[in-house]
Amino acid sequence: MPAMASRGGSRRRSMNEINMVPFIDVMLVLLIIFMVTAPMLTPSSVNLPSVGKGSKLPQTRADVIVDKDGGVRFKADGNERSVPLAQLGSTATNWLKDQPEDTPVLISADKDVSYDMVMKAMSALQKDGVKRVALAVKSGG
Repeated sequence: MPAMASRGGSRRRSMNEINMVPFIDVMLVLLIIFMVTAPMLTPSSVNLPSVGKGSKLPQTRADVIVDKDGGVRFKADGNERSVPLAQLGSTATNWLKDQPEDTPVLISADKDVSYDMVMKAMSALQKDGVKRVALAVKSGG
């Protein structure tokens, strides 16, 4: 009977495979950490892409120029003046009263200007009822 005793269930089996569950758990936690922290790593300035061939600019338009320091200038009919951001929308709507209905307002900004400043200018224009607001881009080859 000693041969039978050695065959019994008291003997341990060796483990031939690696348990992948802890590895997957760690990888999912790392993935979530990277997904949460990735938006915080990007700066708030955007380098605008250049475009190929585009349509010609309209003859009658107003230009809103956002400077690097955050200043806003309104240019229309050859006249250019500095305007506080809070008054940008009213300035544009006053100028648009004497223009055709589909006259656009073109926002131009340096590529080092923060995206937030451009969006504030666009929001100020749209809040006061400017219907056509466009963003200017650099034309490239």
